[in-house]
Amino acid sequence: MTAMQGRGEGAPAGQIARALAVLEAVAEHGSSTARGISEATGIPLPTVYRIAQELIRSQYLVHLRDEQRFALGYQLHRLAVGLHDELGIPRAVREEVHALHRDLGMAAYLAIHRGTDFVVVHVSDSPQAPRLSPLSFGFHESPHATAFGKAGLASLSVEEREVYLSRGPLRAHTDRTLTDPATLRRQLEEIGERGIAWEHQEFVTGTDCLAATIKADDGMLIGTVAVSAPCAAYAGRVRHVEDRVRACASRAGRAYRLGSQHV
Repeated sequence: MTAMQGRGEGAPAGQIARALAVLEAVAEHGSSTARGISEATGIPLPTVYRIAQELIRSQYLVHLRDEQRFALGYQLHRLAVGLHDELGIPRAVREEVHALHRDLGMAAYLAIHRGTDFVVVHVSDSPQAPRLSPLSFGFHESPHATAFGKAGLASLSVEEREVYLSRGPLRAHTDRTLTDPATLRRQLEEIGERGIAWEHQEFVTGTDCLAATIKADDGMLIGTVAVSAPCAAYAGRVRHVEDRVRACASRAGRAYRLGSQHV
């Protein structure tokens, strides 16, 4: 549960869930007052103060006394560095994603896949070509409704794919989201053959996304490169966009296989 999900649904249950909700509420705005955290999460104000003090002692929060606000602490940076190191994003791959954004004038993304899960680890965008608001670092939800998620699902074994499809009803983000398992199965088979996945207004109305797979030497999926843009931005250049995204994914795969240096 995120801090925003706490609104109108009661406070999150459990000490760990409440602490995470406090951190997410602070992260959402850069800093926050105790009252703001309470309103965002549904956690009673006295409990917010108690949790905040515990997080300050462990350096996950800091107290900005002059502003009477709480901000994220430096211990979170250590966790982030550890995550980045584990995900292992070569400098050359980040540069490829930046070049894709500059060349196409579209927001560009890199997602790393871990078995049945994926996580967005790098985004390149600009005021003229902004990212989709949920697709920041760490986003990992609704693979059936996103281009890189579909590419990941298509790379799974039939058994792994069925585990995902059998978890329950698929969430409809828009009226175009594919929620019928049989239709999605057919689409995933086609994506698996092409190595490229389209998503047409299934995640955000008015926006199309395209993703291509990054493969290891043994054919295993490493990740995906994707772009997003308003539907009109693809007019007359669908093949060009596909070719550029495929080429970026190919070069990113080469960088991973060569073991490029990290920053």
